Amino acid sequence: MSIHPSASASPPSSIREVFHRQKSYALEWRQSALRQRKQLLKSFRLYILDQADAIQQAVRKDLGKPVAEVNLSEIYPVVSEINHIIAHLDDWSRPVKVDAPLSMLGTRSEIRYEPRGVCLIIAPWNFPFMLAMGPLVSCLAAGNTAIVKPSELTPHTSALISKMIREFFKPEHVSVVEGGIEETTSLLKLPFDHIFFTGSPSVGKIVMKAAAENLTSVTLELGGKSPAIVDETARLEDAAKRIAHGKLLNNGQACIAPDYIWVHARVKEAFVVKLRHFMLQHFGEGKAITEQSPDYARIVNTRNFQRLDALMRDALQKGARVEWSGEINEASRFLHPTLLTEVPMEAHVMNEEIFGPILPIISYTDENEVIRYIHEQPKALALYVFTTRSSFFEKVMKQTSSGTACLNDCVLQFAHANLPFGGVNNSGMGAAHGEAGFRAFSHAKSILKQRNGFTFASVVYPPYTRRVRGMIQKLIQWL
Repeated sequence: MSIHPSASASPPSSIREVFHRQKSYALEWRQSALRQRKQLLKSFRLYILDQADAIQQAVRKDLGKPVAEVNLSEIYPVVSEINHIIAHLDDWSRPVKVDAPLSMLGTRSEIRYEPRGVCLIIAPWNFPFMLAMGPLVSCLAAGNTAIVKPSELTPHTSALISKMIREFFKPEHVSVVEGGIEETTSLLKLPFDHIFFTGSPSVGKIVMKAAAENLTSVTLELGGKSPAIVDETARLEDAAKRIAHGKLLNNGQACIAPDYIWVHARVKEAFVVKLRHFMLQHFGEGKAITEQSPDYARIVNTRNFQRLDALMRDALQKGARVEWSGEINEASRFLHPTLLTEVPMEAHVMNEEIFGPILPIISYTDENEVIRYIHEQPKALALYVFTTRSSFFEKVMKQTSSGTACLNDCVLQFAHANLPFGGVNNSGMGAAHGEAGFRAFSHAKSILKQRNGFTFASVVYPPYTRRVRGMIQKLIQWL
């Protein structure tokens, strides 16, 4: 598919106009051949790669994210998702034959996956490119049109996304609406066929409430407090290295970052030493060196920085201890990786999603207490267990609920193309990535094909004579 530079010359003047233009085009695009969709995605992949430098610069301006991290966490997941879709779209789209039960003798049935129609994608600020474009490619693969709403908190990336979509797509196929709460509110009033939202649980409730007004289906990728457990048998070096990486990716501003850690009392001190060691390896010793590191991202804005500072102050006032650092520079939105111990459960840092490089560490002796605590909290998006005991891991899995889980690593489940990614209850609704993403933007249509002439169903038509009533009774008892 060719790029459409003319699309930027006269964009639609209103959100409602964009929606209605896409509503009309949706009927045309839903009839597109799979090869046409795959060719579109191949061309879009090349276009994304061609824009790599611009993507890197925009994300760095918004979040201070290093180039390598932009490539790893923003560009690669989108390109990888496109590659996976192209390889499997034919199989996912194929009608699924369904066996007939005895009561349906003579019929043939199948499930067909059809486009939902016009979809709204509301993206967050923490991975502003990937979490806008990832759902978009799934949406397009399923045969839909889309309006993308990037986050206003990452203005450089939002502007770039808008430019890229104007250049590449027809506005009736894909459009971007930039802006803040006012624009999002206007979008949510429209009767979309599906809404894909990534963000906080509090805003997710608003989105779901608005969708209910139009009976619009939703996929909600939310968040919550994702715990990690390090038991006394864990390989501490591996656990510390992987938790350090998972926590400090994007400066902790990731919905699946470990939010707090339960560490067995026998290994707590050794674990903290190793965790600090690997954080030092990542970024260097002391505030000054870390602040100058080109590999250390920044907090997105002053409001979020002050929120994190308030969380730390509250924890310290309530008795928590800083095991390491806690140094800050509000002017540059720099917050040094911070380890907290002896954190009281009533501290705000234990009751709010942190979304930053602050890591509370809690010691335990009774694993059942840990499991009970996790079970009683709102369901997390991710749960991480570090142990050499498979029995302990299975025990945690059976007695807790979370959207995703990982044994002896962090974050990697997000990057697995064949694993659905999503939350449960407070942490989300529905799933994305790979086949799950295609299904999220598709309607599974049940189709039954009946033969002409005599059918099994016709023997129980009225009038309900003694014979017919007997047949119905046999149907209840035997079929």
